[in-house]
Amino acid sequence: MEIILIVLFTLGILVWLVFLLDALIGLRHLDALEKEPELKTGPLLSVIVAARNEENQIRASVHSQLKQTYRHIEWILVNDRSTDDTRNLMDELQGEDRRIKVLHINELPEGWLGKNHALYKGTLQASGKWLLFTDADVRFKEEAFAKALHYFERHELDLLTAAPNLSANRFWLKSFVAFFLFGFSYFKRPWMANNPKSKIGTGIGAFNLVSKEAYGSFGTHEKIKMRPDDDLQLGMKMKKAGYRQRIVTALQLIEVEWYGSLKEAFVGLEKNTFAGLNYRISMVFFSIFGVFVTNVLPFLTIFWGNKTIVLLSIGNIVTSGILYVVIIKRMTLFSPALYLVLPITALLFIYSIIRASYLTFKRGGIVWRGTTYSLRELREKE
Repeated sequence: MEIILIVLFTLGILVWLVFLLDALIGLRHLDALEKEPELKTGPLLSVIVAARNEENQIRASVHSQLKQTYRHIEWILVNDRSTDDTRNLMDELQGEDRRIKVLHINELPEGWLGKNHALYKGTLQASGKWLLFTDADVRFKEEAFAKALHYFERHELDLLTAAPNLSANRFWLKSFVAFFLFGFSYFKRPWMANNPKSKIGTGIGAFNLVSKEAYGSFGTHEKIKMRPDDDLQLGMKMKKAGYRQRIVTALQLIEVEWYGSLKEAFVGLEKNTFAGLNYRISMVFFSIFGVFVTNVLPFLTIFWGNKTIVLLSIGNIVTSGILYVVIIKRMTLFSPALYLVLPITALLFIYSIIRASYLTFKRGGIVWRGTTYSLRELREKE
């Protein structure tokens, strides 16, 4: 047993050092959108917002967009079969500003996820040179669009994604979100999207800005119509196909409350956890094992009787802690001190993986915004 721990922890330190070096190099090329000048005038921007049962968020989000300093904008608000007051609120918003168009979808065609279909239908109504896909719960500072468009044009991009401030008011939710971003960063390496030689791309639902021409030549949302993680897949697949992409941070310009509570986070992750693991049960077990060994076990074995294991445990804690601080300080507004409860939040994350995977198999698919999609269909369209 001790030999196995020594081998695991030695490998763990080496892996953390590789991740740390990769992050330090990659984050050097991750720009902050706040530092970018504004584009004052230019072609038409089409903002597409798909919403299903967002009556509590849609008005504030759209109002923050209407205040943008870049004025040549149209909005396509797509109501995706909402059963609350979203439909009426969208109609009211359309009456407030002539630049807003509203599209109501009453039926979901076979072979589509609701949000993906809604975004696609929205693009068919868009007249702009650029398309901005965003969610109905995102808040923007006034200069956000102008800075993003200037950055987009300056770098001659096909797609730009911006990492927002993921706000959280409750301690355990905040620590969970921080851990999720920590794990996502070293697992997906989003900064590689800024390397033109890399095929690694990324995408974030709060802000995916794409040229309409590139979006059309790529194949539109029809290429990812059954992906629950559509935002991520759009960026990944476009980058892999050779389109020019970058990711920036916009922590002071864009904000979204990802989930309101830890329970909501667990429920929300039901839809894309298994998809993110490529619908493979082997990846589920590998992820659980990896998270436990790297983020929980060293905090337990630090009290082991064997001094070698204790030192290796400390080594894992220190190296992972440095990486955590580097990522959290660059990608969030959270305090790096949340690392002190990392083993607990890691266990919560393991629980979320087990829960989401179990429910996916039990239901034979995922339930997203009131619609059930079979696992067989999801896998067939992968």
